[in-house]
Amino acid sequence: SNDYTDLLLNDLFHSEKLTLRQELGLTSAVSLVASIMIGSGIFMSPQFVLAYVGSSGASLIIWAVCGIVCMCTALSYAEMGTIIKESGGDYSYILRIYGPCPAFFVAFTTMFVMKPFGIIAGSLSFAKYALAPFYPGCTPPILVVKCIAAACVLVIATANVLNIRFTIAAQAVFMVAKFVGLMIIVIGRIITLLQGNYGSLYNLESAFAYTKLGNSTVGMALHQCLWSYAGWVNLPRALMIAIPMVTMLYLLVNVSYLVVMTPTEMISSSAVAVTWGNKVLGGWGWVMSIAAALSAFGSLNGSFFSGGRVCYVAAREGHMVRKLLTPSPALIFNTIIALIVLIPGDFQALVNYFSFAAWFFYGITRNKLTFNHCLSIYPFKVPIIIPILVLLAAVFLVLAPIIDDPQIEYLYVTLFMLSSIVIYIPFIHLKLFPGLLNKLTVFLQLFLEVAPTAKNL
Repeated sequence: SNDYTDLLLNDLFHSEKLTLRQELGLTSAVSLVASIMIGSGIFMSPQFVLAYVGSSGASLIIWAVCGIVCMCTALSYAEMGTIIKESGGDYSYILRIYGPCPAFFVAFTTMFVMKPFGIIAGSLSFAKYALAPFYPGCTPPILVVKCIAAACVLVIATANVLNIRFTIAAQAVFMVAKFVGLMIIVIGRIITLLQGNYGSLYNLESAFAYTKLGNSTVGMALHQCLWSYAGWVNLPRALMIAIPMVTMLYLLVNVSYLVVMTPTEMISSSAVAVTWGNKVLGGWGWVMSIAAALSAFGSLNGSFFSGGRVCYVAAREGHMVRKLLTPSPALIFNTIIALIVLIPGDFQALVNYFSFAAWFFYGITRNKLTFNHCLSIYPFKVPIIIPILVLLAAVFLVLAPIIDDPQIEYLYVTLFMLSSIVIYIPFIHLKLFPGLLNKLTVFLQLFLEVAPTAKNL
């Protein structure tokens, strides 16, 4: 069997070390949260945030605000995790709060929109930085970028299917690469400031010149920025330390970009960290390309590693083909959908649509529990103002892109998300073809030569 769930469960229940003491220390937990959050976003999103809001000062405010929003959202979800102790994220929360139909809506959107969009955004990040040294001063051809991105997706998917232990071990290398790259940028900022170069942050007037304030521009900037904060896990104490640390690091990195490059240079750059490296490190600028590419690769690898969670839980509930109870077919399925999305995909648009869908679910998840907050018994409870702020942020982030300058693509995404009802009613709710999913499950098991774990047989 290619199923690595049995392998992980065997480690969990038969490892003497884990059996004696299953506990993650605070320092380890903080490191875990920070390493998961820091991925390709900080190397890709700064130029788009700056382009949307128009000024360096406003972009730094956006990065600080996103850190606060991320902290509130993470703590709010940590609160829910103490009540609904199940795998599956938003799917499990909405299943227990609203019922099976909205939960299927989440699973469908995650599998066909959020997961493939996130995978391709990460792969495009890797491709752009991997190609940057070969196309100095210009943008790589889009066909070459997409071919490299497709190869990246296929390599990571194959590695996760064939040898999960190797991909887990490789994460340490990627984690070191991302932190080394970011620390080079931060230290480079200090050296640049000591040399008297303050860039576009010399005074308040220049820092906020050409600021564009509007629902659409601010909303889009928040979408791009929040992509860099994605990935936190439900560890309350660690979150309260790790997220402020990551926020401060992101602010320092953005300041370093802005003291070296003009806003125009930063917006027009195809790989902002490489442009920064060429200006500060000279002939060693290629180091930033390698660090950013490895960071994006590691982030994408981690995404694949956790990618089968929603498929697994949805299949267990009867909302998906039960073949997806095994991770390998779930990964293969996600890979196929992602490669299809790659054909018309664009990084900036994919991140916007991903964030649009994600915050829609954050909003409806928090809506129910926000109003029941005072009546429920929570092992870990945050002040009521925090879930209310998360709800308000979710409403703004969903509506902002379509208020001032509505784009037809958001309508397409919304209609596609709602189309899940066409599948749910006949196949899941009415069960008009009860044997269809079972036949498809048997076919896939024979074709892929895999079987679900023993407890799901």
